[in-house]
Amino acid sequence: MSKQIQYISPDGLSKNPAFSQVVITQGNGKTIYVGGQNAVNAKREIIGKGNIAKQTEQVMENLKIALTACGATFENLVKLTIHIVQGQDLQRGFQASQKYLGNLTNPPAITGFFVSALGHPDFLVEVDAVAFIPE
Repeated sequence: MSKQIQYISPDGLSKNPAFSQVVITQGNGKTIYVGGQNAVNAKREIIGKGNIAKQTEQVMENLKIALTACGATFENLVKLTIHIVQGQDLQRGFQASQKYLGNLTNPPAITGFFVSALGHPDFLVEVDAVAFIPE
């Protein structure tokens, strides 16, 4: 493996252009762990109360800010974990995220969960991330 990051969807697993099944990082570089982001802006306001699409957009903006602060972009993502409150429209959230993730050459590995609640009753979605910047 000559690349420091390798995105693969091995034979025998489904192939989906929206996510990678496996991501391997190897060698020198910087690994970035972004804690769970929700729809709270810098003023500590909850954006998009009751609207999964607007909340997803704010979450993605928060991820963008966190990654940028570390010298990374969405292209450096290797793993996303998404928590969605049960009963929310997964498709609306997914569509909102595609503005940020839809054109990635190598989409990250993604795991999604439906949960009964998040840390605040108005939160509908929360995402944490891992990114890697090779040296």
